[in-house]
This record gives sequence, structure tokens and C-alpha cells, in this order.
Amino acid sequence: MALADPDAFLALVTFNERGLVPCIVQDEAGGEVLMMAWANAEALRLTLTTAQAHVFSRSRDQLWHKGATSGNVQHVVSVALDCDHDTVLLRVRPAGPACHTGAVGCFREEASGGATFIPPASPA
Repeated sequence: MALADPDAFLALVTFNERGLVPCIVQDEAGGEVLMMAWANAEALRLTLTTAQAHVFSRSRDQLWHKGATSGNVQHVVSVALDCDHDTVLLRVRPAGPACHTGAVGCFREEASGGATFIPPASPA
């Protein structure tokens, strides 16, 4: 069921006690997870109506239009909810790097300083 009405979509979202919902941002072309951010209802409404990613900065306590300063906006292709409706997936076409470090994505080793764990192989 694809929805075209922002209000109908927002009514389905389960926000946490702070009025926020986690948003996973994924590159539409290759599937790479670029970043994770939080959105409140206003940020999500702006995302739905402008087709550009808007999130909520918890550290600044304000709305954040991703890429408004850098030019690295994220053009939203689709917005989906998970099975519990408490996590949002934004599939985007990024205009540049998603990470403030300049890395393509926040989970890349150059962004995290190598903070990646690889568990030993599981026995077959």
C-alpha cells in the first residue's frame, strides 16, 4: 500500500516518548546505508512534502535540512516504515557525501576511524 498523502503516512508513524523516530538513510542506487538520524513530526512532514531529507538534531535541538549548508542534499525517492512503524527508511539520491567528515557514509571506516567489529567465522 503506497500512500500519497503526508498526513495519512504521518498518522502511521510511532514516535518515541520524545516525539522522535529513527531514520535510516539509504542510497537508492547501491543500497549503502549512509547515515542514521532522528526526525520529529515536523521534520518528517517537510521530508514528505519537499522530497528532501529533513531531520531533527538532538544536539542542537532544532530541525536540520540535510545539506542546506554544504549543498549535499539528499533527494528522497521513497519513505517506508518498518513492521512496527517505529523506524523510517529514507531511500535517497545523495548530492554528495552524507557524513560530516566528508565520507560518503557515516558507517564507512574513514568516517568511524575503523570502529568496525568483524566476528570470527561461525562453524558451519
